[in-house]
Amino acid sequence: MYGVWTPEQVGMAEEPVLARTPEGALMRRAAYGAAQAARRMLAQRTGGVAGRRVVVLVGTGNNGGDGLWAGVELRRRGVGVTAVLLRPDHAHPAGLAGLRSWNARIVTAPEDAVPVIARADLVLDAIVGTSARGGLRSPAPLLVGAADTAGVPVLAIDTPSGVDPRTGTVPDATDEGPAAVTAAETVTFGARKPVHVLARDRCGPITFVDIGLGPELPEPPITVLEAADVGARWPVPGPGDDKYTQGVVGVAAGSATYPGAAVLASGAACLATSGMVRYAGSAADEVRAAWPEVIATDHVEEAGRVQAWAVGPGLGTGEDGAATLRFVLDVGVPLLADADAVTLLGADAGLRARAADVPTLVTPHAGEFGRLVAELDDPPDPAVDRVDAARRAAAALGVTVLLKGNATVVAAPDGRVLVHPAGSSWLATAGSGDVLSGIAGALLAAGLEPFDAAGAAAFVHARAAEYGAGTPGSPVPASHVQAAIPDAIRSVRAEAGA
Repeated sequence: MYGVWTPEQVGMAEEPVLARTPEGALMRRAAYGAAQAARRMLAQRTGGVAGRRVVVLVGTGNNGGDGLWAGVELRRRGVGVTAVLLRPDHAHPAGLAGLRSWNARIVTAPEDAVPVIARADLVLDAIVGTSARGGLRSPAPLLVGAADTAGVPVLAIDTPSGVDPRTGTVPDATDEGPAAVTAAETVTFGARKPVHVLARDRCGPITFVDIGLGPELPEPPITVLEAADVGARWPVPGPGDDKYTQGVVGVAAGSATYPGAAVLASGAACLATSGMVRYAGSAADEVRAAWPEVIATDHVEEAGRVQAWAVGPGLGTGEDGAATLRFVLDVGVPLLADADAVTLLGADAGLRARAADVPTLVTPHAGEFGRLVAELDDPPDPAVDRVDAARRAAAALGVTVLLKGNATVVAAPDGRVLVHPAGSSWLATAGSGDVLSGIAGALLAAGLEPFDAAGAAAFVHARAAEYGAGTPGSPVPASHVQAAIPDAIRSVRAEAGA
């Protein structure tokens, strides 16, 4: 597990470190780390370092200084470095002097920089740092667009310029060019920031450089689970366990129109090491045919005792669906509410109040989230800030919220937040959410609290998608994700040493 801190928290942590460190030493340490990352990228891309061509896009302030000093480190190793100064009168004085002393080329006219960028082997993005707001300003879009057009990879220093470092949001492109950098890789210093987990598609792989901020940082407002954390938490049967003590999960999902939702959710619950799965709904025959180990019935009242319910995928939002949700809430066991169950909660204040009285995990995508919070005062908007939206919704509704998206955000009513950065967008396929519901429902039945169940389920779900895809980057249907659940669980447990 690792933490994620806001730019403001990182800035406050830097102050005491800067006070006890010789002037400029911290910047030089960061620049050295950036140069190492650049050298590795050059070697991987071109087979060598000496004689290669690097362009540094230099903005103002310390981020520009990091780029200039990284250019010095690269010049010392025989790299041809050109620094493009976006605001020549405000470039970091010491860094610029250092680069000049190594006879690097300095360019101040944007029109002169474009052909240089097109011939480069690598571009360093040192335009703006984590204190910036808003998209790129002229002439940066022209220069970033030149790199994109020429296919030159970009190494972002600390954060991709133009992407909001607090929320990961990206402005629309301008007539001049892109409003934000899309980095091939990002190197960051001291602490990871929200952009690194909320906009992984803009950051690329992250290289973390420790500059000694750890003791000065507060408790992180966001955490990220790693495989070993998930593996250590995953429930497995012991010598004294049986099918009941391992957790019995009820699944109320599917309909005549959407029987596949029931099959996917029930099967996922089986494969996620649930002790027993009880299905209730109109797709009972389809579930029995696909998963004969599931105890299937037509009505929730006939399902029998369970330790948790997973309700909603393909259920419908009419009176039958509402009656099912009311019955499940009256049972009083932990609840996983997905899809139509989320919409039903959003439309009925009484159901929302009852959900707050039991351990409840809701798993909306953006549209469902909007319906869930529509009746709240000042409804939060995930398009503005996904973490803030999920945190505020969880606190207002008294439930744990798993907000689906390219980066999954989980927020508990007490303010805890974790993020799972997506490695790809291939989970945005029909039925994928039904699989997640089954996994999370099984974990709730096994005794995990909603926050832990959500984090572990999101991680295994994403890893199962990687395994189910076969070839990295290829599409993965939900049934393949479901089938890969056991492999995903085995892998996280292996990384936990279990």
